[in-house]
Amino acid sequence: MGKSFDRLRECYKNCRKKVSFRPKIALVLGSGLGDYGEKIQVETVLDYSEIEGFPISTVSGHKGRFLFGYVAGVPMVAMQGRVHYYEGYSMEDVVLPIRLMGLLGAEVILLTNAAGGVNENFKAGDFMLIRDQISQFVPSPLIGENIGELGPRFPDMSQIYDPKLQDQIRAAAAALDIPMQEGVYLQFTGPNYETPAEIRMGRMLGADAVGMSTACEAIAAKHIGMGVCGISCISNMAAGISDRPLSHSEVQETADRVAPDFQALVTESIRRIGEM
Repeated sequence: MGKSFDRLRECYKNCRKKVSFRPKIALVLGSGLGDYGEKIQVETVLDYSEIEGFPISTVSGHKGRFLFGYVAGVPMVAMQGRVHYYEGYSMEDVVLPIRLMGLLGAEVILLTNAAGGVNENFKAGDFMLIRDQISQFVPSPLIGENIGELGPRFPDMSQIYDPKLQDQIRAAAAALDIPMQEGVYLQFTGPNYETPAEIRMGRMLGADAVGMSTACEAIAAKHIGMGVCGISCISNMAAGISDRPLSHSEVQETADRVAPDFQALVTESIRRIGEM
């Protein structure tokens, strides 16, 4: 049993001293969902700073806390502010929150993010159901000694995004009459945006959207045995697809504009997943 599992176990014990709530679904709130906490019937709030040994997000606008409560009657934990690899944390730190939510009881994780559109049929403001991913541009969170208590040394990733969970998200979008694209998400390290040549490479590899999170989290969640699903908000068209310079303000502006639909889609998806 390595130091990484010891640390994770200590974080778990620390949480359990403060929170007895047992979630069924975990939700990682990306850009555009920062205010989603208002949609949750919150039972308990736990700041990351209250968990000894827990990494703290340094990104502006990320509140850095767990919200435990109910959405559409489904017990859940929401991660309000994720930790990114580009902040300088190790990949072990980046996925520690994901593993912790699994240990706390979450059986399913819904990952959300803001992403750059690579598929030229997309436009800013679209939602994309993540069907698959490319994670080879960031280190695998499973590198190093395997934590056998969490999962196998060589976990299968052939269906990292659960088809049955995808069906529930499709049904949620249809019920709300919200158009939704589908595709492959590629994670780069960031924090710089990609060059046009890198975007052309991503498209050649089969990516439809690119971002700086999510793929590593999905691997860690799949390793621990959680059902994984994900939605990207296409906040801008990537470099070379659009002739506009890229900026974080554009990303935030688009995310804020479509936030009501994004929130409704997440709520309905959680309701349907909770009934499975």
